[in-house]
Amino acid sequence: MAFWRYRKGSAAERELIKHFHDRGFAVIRAAGSGVSSLSPDLMAFKKGMQYAIESKAIETENLAIKKEQFENLVKWEETTGITSYIGWRRKREQWVFIPLSVFKKNKGSYSINWKNAKLIGRSLQELVF
Repeated sequence: MAFWRYRKGSAAERELIKHFHDRGFAVIRAAGSGVSSLSPDLMAFKKGMQYAIESKAIETENLAIKKEQFENLVKWEETTGITSYIGWRRKREQWVFIPLSVFKKNKGSYSINWKNAKLIGRSLQELVF
């Protein structure tokens, strides 16, 4: 089961790399992405635009990020000054890029539901133009 999730996650990361690259961004995929939670999965750069993205391809109605991983992303954003998003995609849906500030803190995680993610999050088109 874990191997399947890794393959699905890495396929989602490759999809995002292609999306950003096709729009003129330089894209870096973090080594060990999906293994350690010390840095985001992807970083994308283009003439003054810079994004750090933790990608999630999960079919649930609610997205929960483990507390440690989420707080590491917040710390990473504060340290680097690079705008960070959680990129979430479900089957037959477009990517939604959600700012870290809108996630709800729970006991062991931070979460958001799909409806709110679509309302608050940004589309790929909004990020690249």
